[in-house]
Amino acid sequence: MNSFFELIKTRRSIRKYSAEKIEPEKISQITKAALMSPSSKRSNPWEFIVVQDAQMLEKLANCKPNSSQFLAHAPLGIVVIADTTKSDIWIEDASIASIIIQLQAHDLGLGSCWIQVYNRKKNEQTPAEDYIKDLLQIPERYSVLCIISIGYPNEVRKPHEEEKLQYEKIHNEKF
Repeated sequence: MNSFFELIKTRRSIRKYSAEKIEPEKISQITKAALMSPSSKRSNPWEFIVVQDAQMLEKLANCKPNSSQFLAHAPLGIVVIADTTKSDIWIEDASIASIIIQLQAHDLGLGSCWIQVYNRKKNEQTPAEDYIKDLLQIPERYSVLCIISIGYPNEVRKPHEEEKLQYEKIHNEKF
């Protein structure tokens, strides 16, 4: 990538992936970037579960009825969790780490998509988070924010068009 602005402009949510496996060194770079994510008071409440097993990815893809099934066809999913006893703003800290994962993946030529888990349901009786915690044996004190699907893109998404940005949402000095 040429610049951070170019990285932001061209990063789009990718939901279709090729079957190509992701090289271990790229996974390592993505997880290192996640571990460098800032957090409030450097509490680092976030933790990451790297999932490459196709059967587990398929099970995780069923964590909710909509907007997660594409994970079953991704070669990699990173489950972003946080120790809720370490910070009262764990959601913000884990969200920052999640976007850093996505930006690092894009910089490495990979596509990604955020799958929201927190406050979502698998079905009427089961929160998506409880389903995932059971599958991955996540301790009670942790919450699941999201899953980031990652893989080599098998779809083309156009970059953001600057002329179509919502400039009216930028306010100077006052609302």
